[in-house]
Amino acid sequence: MAMPPDLSGPEQPVHQVENRRVPGDGGPIAVRVYRPSGAPSLPALIYFHGGGFVLGGLDMNDRPCRALANDSGCVVISVDYRLAPEHPFPAAVDDAFAVTAFVASRAADFGVDPARIAVGGDSAGGNLATVVALRARDSGGPSLAFQLLVYPLVDFTDESPSMREYGSGHFLTTELMDYFADHYLPRPIDRRQAWASPLHANLKQLPPALVLTAECDPLRDQGEAFAQRLQEAGVPTVLKRYDGMFHPFLSLAGVIDGGQTAIADAAAALRSALRN
Repeated sequence: MAMPPDLSGPEQPVHQVENRRVPGDGGPIAVRVYRPSGAPSLPALIYFHGGGFVLGGLDMNDRPCRALANDSGCVVISVDYRLAPEHPFPAAVDDAFAVTAFVASRAADFGVDPARIAVGGDSAGGNLATVVALRARDSGGPSLAFQLLVYPLVDFTDESPSMREYGSGHFLTTELMDYFADHYLPRPIDRRQAWASPLHANLKQLPPALVLTAECDPLRDQGEAFAQRLQEAGVPTVLKRYDGMFHPFLSLAGVIDGGQTAIADAAAALRSALRN
């Protein structure tokens, strides 16, 4: 489900791009590592793509990941987690956490500073990023420095105004959301679980976060409610809404200026948070 190249923006050259596999309980997990320079120890962003837990792969956000690596100075590690319906919840969570823990434990092998690891993602990937942060907190590690949450899907029980107002005719629809939920969470009882809908979780002691939302996105209100709940839990959180944008505008940086702006804003936040 990669965006056509002319929509995603130019394929920026990166110092090194490498496809690797890391161990997971469900078998090896493919990752793509974007290294912006030859420096021996760089900060890292472990990135999870969107697609409703059903669609997507390493090619989906190849060009945004290249831009993020170059603009932030981070090693970006894109994760090809297992997809539903063949692998329903919590397979994607397990894969996302396995990669994060492996990178942290083998930081030198990736040329990464273990004290400067961030997690991030868009839509379903934003869900995985913050769920990995929850799981790391509750498991005693790995230590994470930052969360980059791009129009995150954080509530499978959402009935907010934006879900109703923008639930049709704006790329992501409520009908498609139902399709994703039925495949990823076939047991309705799971849809309020913290690892599925982190809006309902205890959010204390999570890493600082940047939450980006789009005005004309059914996920807007839940993303903004999540940012507010992070702030109320004492987590340093910056929320930025992009007026006039729709889901998934960051992946449309080749044709939408807002996508370019969002990548630049995300990269600046990563540089600041990871002191790079």
